Amino acid sequence: MSELMRAMLLDTAGSPLRPARVPVPEPAPGQVRVKVQACGICRTDLHVVDGELQHPKLPLIPGHQIVGTVEALGEGVSSPAVDAQVGIPWLGWTCGRCRYCLSGRENLCDSAKFTGYDLDGGFAEYAVADHRFAFPLPPGYPAAQAAPLLCAGLIGYRSLSMTGEAERLGIYGYGAAAHIVTQVARYQGRKVFAFTRPGDLTSQGFAREMGAHWAGDTSEAAPEELDAAIVFAPAGELVPVALRAVAKGGVVVCGGIHMSDIPSFPYEILWGERAIRSVANLTRQDGAEFLTLAPRVPVHTEVELFPLAEANDALERLRRGAIRGAAVLVLDT
Repeated sequence: MSELMRAMLLDTAGSPLRPARVPVPEPAPGQVRVKVQACGICRTDLHVVDGELQHPKLPLIPGHQIVGTVEALGEGVSSPAVDAQVGIPWLGWTCGRCRYCLSGRENLCDSAKFTGYDLDGGFAEYAVADHRFAFPLPPGYPAAQAAPLLCAGLIGYRSLSMTGEAERLGIYGYGAAAHIVTQVARYQGRKVFAFTRPGDLTSQGFAREMGAHWAGDTSEAAPEELDAAIVFAPAGELVPVALRAVAKGGVVVCGGIHMSDIPSFPYEILWGERAIRSVANLTRQDGAEFLTLAPRVPVHTEVELFPLAEANDALERLRRGAIRGAAVLVLDT
């Protein structure tokens, strides 16, 4: 009988995760097995668990912000080495042959597989991953603090990159990604204007602590005209709000994988060469760039820690917007 490990399983979308003991996975050719130290909990995990992202592999071990140490190598793998600390992100596999992969846009690969969605993730004691998507981590980050860099950080960095040279940046929805992006944007000399749920004084205070120039409600007008905005909240109604806040030539970047429908809006708020863009996944180049930049800033991740068995409680806290920074599951090491 195979050795068993603890895991939190999603059997049916819309149902709580179930604690279980399942076989420790064996690395296939091209894979590594990682002993999980920590796994961040992302809003995308909520979308998967709640059934808003359809057709996940079931049963499924969620989690795609995995930090751990390499324990075993599959056939043909020489790097990363055994005992190396690595991070495993949302993008878990690409074909390497399609026109997207061959043009540096592997994040758009039609055959891509995603960690904690198509592939079992890190809400468990062990995980396997394609060695190409097991990223070396910068030194100086404990596992729990490194975990949010793997999605909140990487997707936030890609979103920020899409704003170009925007000096006055609006951020709509202030959670894990926003608190990392704020630090990077300030390091780059930008001014950040943070917009939160109406009345959420706690998040507004948190945004100011992270370096935001201004923080207020999404119902408030920005005190200055914005050059660009990033919408992290999965609320489509904020897209027209952000469009009205950006100057001519500005861009509104939608940084989430799932968003409620965007309501109709008058053409005049798009006119003036304003643009709307979405962010889809990440690339290994994003990983190399951001994980090199993070310690230079340096990015400090605010985390709330939960044991593996309390994954459902952590998801519910995140669902209610009651997490300061990022929620992270920690495992015995």
